[in-house]
Amino acid sequence: VGLLDVGLCGPSIPRMLGIEERDVRQCSEGWLPVYFDSKERLGVMSIAFLLASRGDAVVWRGPKKTAMVKQFLKDVYWGELDYLIIDTPPGTSDEHITVVENILACKPDGAILVTTSQAVATADVRREVTFCKKTKLPILGIVENMSGFACPHCSHCSNVFSRGGGELLAKHAGVPFLGSIPIDPKLAECGDEGTSFIEAFPESQACKAIQTIVRNLGKELKQ
Repeated sequence: VGLLDVGLCGPSIPRMLGIEERDVRQCSEGWLPVYFDSKERLGVMSIAFLLASRGDAVVWRGPKKTAMVKQFLKDVYWGELDYLIIDTPPGTSDEHITVVENILACKPDGAILVTTSQAVATADVRREVTFCKKTKLPILGIVENMSGFACPHCSHCSNVFSRGGGELLAKHAGVPFLGSIPIDPKLAECGDEGTSFIEAFPESQACKAIQTIVRNLGKELKQ
């Protein structure tokens, strides 16, 4: 699996995986991705590997961002992949347009859209649905994030914010709803520390929700 982080202004994937201190190497075919483990089952590429420190800001206008995304797509030597996952920032800006223009010929499986339940958030993601339809990019489904709060003591899930906005958006858009993930403080801690939440808390509600989403996504990919 290849994981490409095109969040140029806020690259977070390397930190969440605990590999941000590693360096990108080059070979005759181009840049080599940074591998998560010695078995090289997950390769990662991000601008975070090219910055001197975590606090460095990328202050680029559109053309330079576009050129960087193109370079990631064309100059990284992934080898033979089963899947290439491209993580984009929110919105429908330069990064998204560049990615779609450069991968449509490869007939990608589609996009996974992530929203929270609030109406303001679903309105933004509704624009992303429109973007996908205009660019003829298939939509694999919608995920609702921060859907309720999973108590770390009793595992009860409380609806701190509204709930169900992602599922309602999926219904209106005519696309699959893949599932919802509750707020879990341990999930945030693992992301900050670069440790595996799935391995550390396999019985948590958030872990079970993520696994349900993966299963539902697998069904969509098989169709």
